[in-house]
Formats: sequence, structure tokens, C-alpha cells
Amino acid sequence: MRNRYLDLLRAAAILRVVVYHLFGWPWLSILLPAMGIMFALAGSLTAASLDKRSAGKVVTSRLRRLLPPLWLLGALAVPFMIYLGWAGQDGGESPWSWKLGLWILPVGDPPGSIAGIDAWEPLWYIRAYLWFVVLSPLMYLAYKKTGWFAVATPLVLLAVLDRTGFSLPFGRADSAMWDFVTYGACWVAGFAHHDGRLFRLRAGIAYPLVAVLGAAALYWLHGHGADTDYDLNELPEAQALWSVAFVILALRWRPDMTWLTYVRPLDRTVTLLNGRAVTIYLWHNIAIAAIWPVLTVLALDDLSGGMEGPIELAMTLLLTGVAVLAFGWAEDLAARRKPRLWPAAPATARATPGGDGGGPGAPATPPATPIQQARPDVAGDIYEDEPTLSIGIGTPEQRRPVEDHDGPLDRYGPVHEPGPELHAEEEPSVTWFSQPEKH
Repeated sequence: MRNRYLDLLRAAAILRVVVYHLFGWPWLSILLPAMGIMFALAGSLTAASLDKRSAGKVVTSRLRRLLPPLWLLGALAVPFMIYLGWAGQDGGESPWSWKLGLWILPVGDPPGSIAGIDAWEPLWYIRAYLWFVVLSPLMYLAYKKTGWFAVATPLVLLAVLDRTGFSLPFGRADSAMWDFVTYGACWVAGFAHHDGRLFRLRAGIAYPLVAVLGAAALYWLHGHGADTDYDLNELPEAQALWSVAFVILALRWRPDMTWLTYVRPLDRTVTLLNGRAVTIYLWHNIAIAAIWPVLTVLALDDLSGGMEGPIELAMTLLLTGVAVLAFGWAEDLAARRKPRLWPAAPATARATPGGDGGGPGAPATPPATPIQQARPDVAGDIYEDEPTLSIGIGTPEQRRPVEDHDGPLDRYGPVHEPGPELHAEEEPSVTWFSQPEKH
């Protein structure tokens, strides 16, 4: 069964990403470092899969789940960008090069036109996720041999890059390197979540460690954030420290989630956001870009009285919902499930040691064994072959001036924000417009 606490974290991260990209509020990056959470959860799921299956099968399974929704976006976005004059634009990249193949296998950031920025800007996360998945067999082996040293290694590498100014010769490679060291500690911390090492870390060590990491992140943000409105997404050093501190704190917590089954609208929303995380991530920026053209066509663009923000948010949710209906089926096909238009059927809640497991939808389960108690999130919430991109539209790599930036940009500058995350689970096949389970 699913771990609904982790599902709730993903859902919150998805919404945070959408709201951040709509309004650009820097404080959201501190309130919830969505990308760090998503990479940590993905690392946990990947470790669970590697414990049960061969490395080759794990990598291919995750890529199978990741790539088809991207291909669908590319099949629509690339011809549209070409139609709008991509080939004749001043500056930028030509569509007629080998880089167009990055829409098929995004080992680097897929290219796009200036007019189509909302389609390709978020794809840095797909590239970063792909590299984490491909390298996970080696990373997990290193983690099993060195433990917490493997968690700290990306932070050490980040410090080395910052102090030396080292960079790779190609912009795409340099971006990938910075994303790897920024979020690598969170990914490996996910390994520690999977095997219970994170939970077994004594509180007397864990909480002071979180305090030190968080204080270091805020110190860096204070000293370097004035030019970026104190946005963690603009400062990879602060982002890395704050994200891993948040991950250690959040993934040690084991709240009783049986209450969620009583709040049916929220339960269904959490299920929907998790089931369509990739689609929401790939299409929400396009939905945001379409707000005012749609309002203009409807002659509803003359807003006053403080209604602009609420209307923009409502339109973002509405248009993203349309994208879910139109394109979300690609996630089901990628997962080898029967396609569904609106996968909001509530999932069965998993009780954690804080609750009795009762309540609507809670299954009767045998008492946890000592091993399960020591590894609270290993049993029941992780499936070895069905990851699904869970969204945290994340925060980016080191920022560069627009003219020098070879990777994605967005309306606020070269900003990466959380992307989706993959949770792995074989959901039951249901028909179109799934109905809620009866309790």
C-alpha cells in the first residue's frame, strides 16, 4: 500500500512549484524546498528497486516511465515552435541540429525557441532525474560501502566547485554538473530513508545537524542573496544545504495519516496530483503562459479590485487541469496501466506507528515486525518497478547571464524550479473517470 505521508509531501511540492512559477515569490523556496524533497523520495524508491531487481531493469523501468510524457510534449511543441519561426529567430539555437535528439533522450537540456520557452524551460529536471537514475547503481553501491560519507560527498564537491570556479566546457554539461552536486545529497539521503538509516539516526545527532545545515544555508543566502531577492533557487550552495536539512527533518517524521481518508476532497486531490505529477510538471508553465491570451479571447482581461492574483491562480489550475485531461493518459501508458482521464480515486491509507491503522479504507494488516518498525517506510510504500515522476519543480543550478546561458530559462530569468518525482507503484487498472472507493 502507499505511504500517504510521502504522497502528501509530493502533492505539496507540486502545488508549491506551480504557485512559485506563477507568482515568483522567493520565500516559497525556503518554505518548501520542493526539488530536494522530490529527489530524496526518488532516491528512496530507486534504492528499493535496486534491492529487488537488477540495475539494468531498474534503469530501463524508470526511463520507460519518464520518457513517453516528454515525447508527447515534444511531438506537439517542436513542430509548433518551428511553425512559429524557430528556424529564423535571432540568437538561440537552430532546430536543425543533433541537439533536437535531446527531446528523445535528454542527457542534456532539450533545445527550443525563444517563443517556446514555457515548453522547454522545465526540462532541466527531466535531464537531472535521468542522470540520477542512470548513476544510481554506482551511487547506491558507494552508499552501502561508505554510509553517511556518500551523503556528504555531493556537498563537498559543491564546495570544491564554488572555491575553484571549475566549469565544464559545454553549457549543458556544466548545468548538469551543478544540478548533480546541488541535489545529489538529497538523492543519497533517500537511500538512507529507504534502508532505515535516516530514522535510526539519533535525535541528538539529527536535530543539531539539521540546525547547522540550515544555519549555514541561511548564512550563505544572507551573504549572497541580495541580488536574487533571497531566492534559494538562484544559489545552489544555499539550496543544497537547506534542501538536505529539510529532507533529514521531513523524512524522519512518521505521522499517522489515517486522518486523510476522512477528508475525501483532500485525499482525492493528493491522489490526483501524485498520479499526474509528470503531466502537471511538463504542462503547467504552458498553462501559465496561456492565462492572458485565454482571458483576452473571453473578454475577461479587464480585472481590477485586487482580483488579478486570484483569477490567475484559478486559471492556472483550470488550464493545467485541461492538460491533465488531454495528455495525462501518457503516464498511464508509460506505466502499462489502463488509461484514465482523472485518476483521483482515493488510495488506501497506510498507518504509521503513531496510529492504529483504523479508519475508512485502512486495511487490516498484521503487526509490524521489529525490522519493519526500524525501517518504517520500507514496507508498503515502495514498489520496485513502477516509479512515477513526482513533481518538485525544482531549483536550479548556478545562474548565468541570459546571453551566456545554454540551458533553460523562464519568465523570471534562468530559473529552474521543481520538477516531478517518480513514485513506483502498480496502480490497479480502472476505467475512465475512476470512481472513489467505498469504505
